[in-house]
Amino acid sequence: MTRPAPLAVLSALAEEQQGLVGALLDAQCVRYAGRDFWVGRMHGVPVVLALSRIGKVAAATTTAALIERFGAQRMVFTGVAGGVGDGVEVGDVVVGTGFVQHDMDASPLFPRYQIPLTGQSVFAGDADLTARLMDAAQLALVDGGPRGGARLHTGLIASGDRFVSGVQEAAALVAALRSAGHMPLAVEMEGAAVAQVCADHGVAFAAVRTISDRADDTAHVDFPRFVREVASLYAVKIVDGLVKSL
Repeated sequence: MTRPAPLAVLSALAEEQQGLVGALLDAQCVRYAGRDFWVGRMHGVPVVLALSRIGKVAAATTTAALIERFGAQRMVFTGVAGGVGDGVEVGDVVVGTGFVQHDMDASPLFPRYQIPLTGQSVFAGDADLTARLMDAAQLALVDGGPRGGARLHTGLIASGDRFVSGVQEAAALVAALRSAGHMPLAVEMEGAAVAQVCADHGVAFAAVRTISDRADDTAHVDFPRFVREVASLYAVKIVDGLVKSL
């Protein structure tokens, strides 16, 4: 009998995934590519948890390992991001429908933001997995979650190898993306890289981010506390709901 491919769940920080490791049944830690992968089951579904680490290259390495070593055919990223879209506030949740690298610029050889030799600037999330993730996120918000009054947003997430933490920097980044027809809701440092690797391998990808800040001068304030007391709790609720739907 062929064993079902596991669902891979990625986070950048250990604090974002602490509750998920605790929810994994029959958990075993596998060391590979300098990383710890936690393999087990949730609600009867085979799951492998991993930390992407921070940044696009690290995230791409971890994604490739999950696909090639563990046979993952569905990939979900959960973590935090800075809100840059209109009405996207701290504590809100964003489910990505598309992913763009805001620091990709190979012009004039290729249009700005386009990944060279792919013809693509935006990599879309898998429709079915994203829809299930939206439903799970909405249910988590309806249940109240750790922060009342939070709202769910869906749309474009922008990734880059820089922690955006200044009002002027964030405004310039958003203005440049919008001038190219891209309307980002949130910025982070891994999602678009994971989306690109998954596209190369034909693996379904979806991502959810809890907004920890507005990508401004206060972005670093109480960040660890927010991850521990808000984002990690949302991650457990949302992933639990997603797995139940599979």
